[in-house]
Formats: sequence, structure tokens, C-alpha cells
Amino acid sequence: MKFRLLSLVLSGWLFAPPGLVAQTPRSESVPAVIGTYDRPFGPIHQSRSVVTAKKGMACTSDPRATQAAIEILRRGGSAVDAAIAANAVLGVVEPMSCGIGGDLYSIVWDSRSGSVHGLNASGRSPQGLDRDVFRSKNLKEIPLYGPLSWSVPGCVAGWSDLHQRFGKLPIADVLAPAIHLAEEGFAVSPVIGGYWSRAVSNLKKHDSSAATYLRADGKAPEVGEVFRNPRLAASYRKLASEGWMSYYTGSIADQIVQYSREQGGYFAKEDFTQHTNEWVQPVSTNYRGYDVWQIPPNGQGLSVLQILNVLKRFDIKQMGWGSPQYSHLFIEAKKLAYADRAKFYADMAFEKVPVDALNSDTYAEKQAARIDLQHAAMQVPAGDPKLRDGDTVYLCVVDSDRNCCSLIQSNYHGFGSQMVPGELGFALQNRGNLFSLSADHANRLEPGKRPFHTIIPSMVTTESKPIFVFGVMGGDMQPQGQTQVLVNWIDFGMNIQMAGDASRIRHEGSATPTGTPEEPKGGTVHVESGLPAETIDKLRAMGHNVELSRTSMGGYQGILIDHEKGTLQGATESRNDGLSLGLD
Repeated sequence: MKFRLLSLVLSGWLFAPPGLVAQTPRSESVPAVIGTYDRPFGPIHQSRSVVTAKKGMACTSDPRATQAAIEILRRGGSAVDAAIAANAVLGVVEPMSCGIGGDLYSIVWDSRSGSVHGLNASGRSPQGLDRDVFRSKNLKEIPLYGPLSWSVPGCVAGWSDLHQRFGKLPIADVLAPAIHLAEEGFAVSPVIGGYWSRAVSNLKKHDSSAATYLRADGKAPEVGEVFRNPRLAASYRKLASEGWMSYYTGSIADQIVQYSREQGGYFAKEDFTQHTNEWVQPVSTNYRGYDVWQIPPNGQGLSVLQILNVLKRFDIKQMGWGSPQYSHLFIEAKKLAYADRAKFYADMAFEKVPVDALNSDTYAEKQAARIDLQHAAMQVPAGDPKLRDGDTVYLCVVDSDRNCCSLIQSNYHGFGSQMVPGELGFALQNRGNLFSLSADHANRLEPGKRPFHTIIPSMVTTESKPIFVFGVMGGDMQPQGQTQVLVNWIDFGMNIQMAGDASRIRHEGSATPTGTPEEPKGGTVHVESGLPAETIDKLRAMGHNVELSRTSMGGYQGILIDHEKGTLQGATESRNDGLSLGLD
């Protein structure tokens, strides 16, 4: 089957309307050039209209992935078919963020049964790797890059589970758009080109990585340059002809294991043949009449619910968006949730995580009472019952039957481990870096264990129907970003595009699930250029260390389902180069 991908050009005014460019939102110095991370010209603005449609909607971080998803829907594919197709395309055009060497989480709404399903497609540590290996090498922590950071990739098995249960089209049709782009090439976009160039020095360290992702002169492809990855196309073709699980039982796994032996890794073939994913019951909380759903640990989605459980005890609407009162409350609620995240969140097959207790109203009351509404907390221990920026893609699709797929997929950190096995055309993830080497930590490394995970898809239902399918990618920022989008939409009445465009806050410095202690003096609050100057001044007076920052504020996509009108609305992140497209 041949696929035709339409070329769509977004006019510059969509990102920065002239009236907004001319504004000076506050007295503090604002850079003349808005960089990759900080594009808002607030205090509250909307970078573009929501996209509207009747029969289907797809929102991803790259136009080509969105086009592929819409083409799949047009050909009769399901929301899951379209999501897998988009994810495969993103593995071609955004290889530093995702790919079949990484992991996947998804929340699916099945319209036939009227129920929500969760898939944890995260891989486990090699059976031959334990903490003694690191002690013998005099390592106090797991390296960020290299073979000791590997865990089994769960992505393709995730595609398999999703497709087997909710797919309609053949595998070859689903992968056709990605194969076409990998073979014929694509023009590198500005944001992706920027990320690519930052990884050159690490990619050069490995011949197979350089051969896959760098030009002959050792440089990253430039913005606008056509890049091809025929090796990845060959791997995709193998999956199309031999089936999804051939990744784990056939020659792809054989090549990964052989590469592991050559590089000092600990993968064995059994780590792949024995890999399984887990269908899980998502956990939820009710926030002002809306049920917000997350995947339970080993991921961090529970922290979104914990923050919301605290926030709903306050009149946030009366406080107002961007106010010092709301901003302070959000930061303090985040600190409380992240302290629990550092202590409790881990693979539930190995540890008893008190999910129900942490998500309870009783516990939220106690946590809310710990917040001083006038002063920033300098130390926040976990209750009783700085992760690195992640490189991740989030996408969402809704089809004509109102099946919904909220999907997030990641290598973890900028081309993952930076290592490409042989001629397979993709990098292996470095998610194992998120284990702790402390013997008494819940998230301690053990053979065959899943590490703590940052990637979290989300879905919102009301009256037993899906209404909002969304996510915010970006490592440690994901729960903070999701919470702010939800509060903007529910409490402050913003539409879903404005809810994502509004300037964000990011707190860093909480203790981490890898065993890193919290930073002194309450950590750092990073704010975007749209937050009012008086709010920043007041936060500082409360004791917060506030910086006007270019740190990543996450990448958002969302689809709103209007059941009364029978239509859909799509929104994408103005800080990245994403696109929403609808099908009528």
C-alpha cells in the first residue's frame, strides 16, 4: 500500500501573532529572540486556534507523524493503528526522543466496552545485571550513557499488544508511512535539528551510532537537510513481514545481544524472549467532577493525582491564573507529591507501593495541612501512609467511533544510551539509569526489574465518557505540566490550546527515585516569560528561588471530545513544532 504524505507549512504568525510579539509582558528583561524552550508572550495568550473536526483527530509533535495518523484513519484504521503509525514515523524524524529501542505507556478508551485500559510497556533490567556489578567497578551510580544503562526495550511489544487488541489494519499498512520516510528521507525541522546537534559528541564515540545518525563529515544533519535512515527502514520491514514479536525472538534480538557482548553489556537472548508487557487498571482521582486517569507505578503518573488531590481543597479559581497565591500553592503541592515519588514509586512486582493510600482524600487532607500558604518550604520529607530532562514523544488520536489512544514513548535521554546496535538503525534506551544502587531503596536495581519511569499518558472522563485525551512530555516536568494544563482548563476556563500555551512553572530540586537527596533551600522555581512580574516578586518574598529560565517546560498535545456537538478539538505545543489535524 502506498501512502501519500501531504506537505503542510505553518505560517510564522501561527507561533507569534504580531500583536503578541509587540507586547512586553513584564518589566523583567525578556530576550529579544525566543529560543527553543521559551516561546510564550503572555501573560495569557493563544498561539493558534484549536483544530476542529467531526470524524477523527490526531495530535503529535511533528507534522509528518500527524499526517501519517490521519491517513491511517482515512483508510479505516483505528485510533490505535493511527497512534502506532505516528509513533513509528516519530522514530524516524525525531530519533533522539523515541524509537524501537525505547519503552511505551498507553491509555486506551474502548468505545465498544465503554472502558479505559492501561498498558505498561516498559522493559526490565537484564537478568545478569545486579548491584554487585557496579560495586566491582567502583561505581556509585548507574552511568547515564553506555551499556550499563540498558534495559530491554518494551516499545515494539507494546505496539504488538495494542494492535492485537485494538487494531484493524495489517502491520505492513501501519508501518508503511514510516518505512517510506526512512527510505526516501525527510527535511529536518528546526527544533529537532537543534536537539540533534547537541548529541554529536556522544554519537561520535560509537561507530554504528555515527554511521546511523551523522553525516559523512561527522556532523548532524542541518535544518532543512534531507536525512535518510535505510537501516531503520529495514528493521521496520522485518517487523512488517515477520510480525511484531520477531523483534524479541528473531534476528533483531540476536543482533542486540551480539552487540551487547561486544560492548560489555549484560543482555542475554532470554531477556528478550521472556519479555512481557502488562495490561493494568489505570488509577484515577476525581477533580471537580472530572476523572483523571494515570498508569500506576513504576511510572510517575500517580504524582499528578496527588497534586490534584491537594489543589482541589483550595479555591484556585478565586486565586486566579498567574497569581502568587496559586503559583505558591502549586509549587508546594508539587514538592509534597515528589517527596513521596522519591520514596515509594517503584516496580510493583517487586515492591508494595501504597497506591490507594497515597491517592486517598484522607492522605490529601494531611498533606494539604502541611502547606504554609505564606512561606516556601525549605525541606519536604515524604509523607507517612532533579531528574534530567527526558527526550520523549507524546501523541493522541481519536477515531470516528470515539476510540481514544493516549500514547507516550521514549528513549529517556537524547538518543538514549547513544549506542546503536550494529546496522539496526535505532538507539537503545538508557532507562536503567533511573535505578538506585542503594540496597534499601524501593527503586533499587535488581535483575529483571523495571526501573522508575517518567513517561505518563493521561485521559480525562466524565459521566463515563472520555472528554480529554492529553499528555505533556518532558521527564521530570511531565506531572507538573499535566497538572497546569488541567487546572488551566478546568479551574480557569481556558480552551485546550490556551491551556497548553499559557506560561508554565517548573520546580526542580525535589529528591529523586534514584536516591538523590533534595536540594537545599527549597530548590529552584523556573518560570517562563509570561508570568507577571508582581507574582515573581511575591514568590521571592515567600522564600522561593525564582529564575527566568530556558529549561524545558514540556511538550503538550491534547484532544477534546464534545459529545453534545459531535465534534473534536485538537491542540498542540507551541513550544515545539507539532501539528493537530482533523478528519471530516
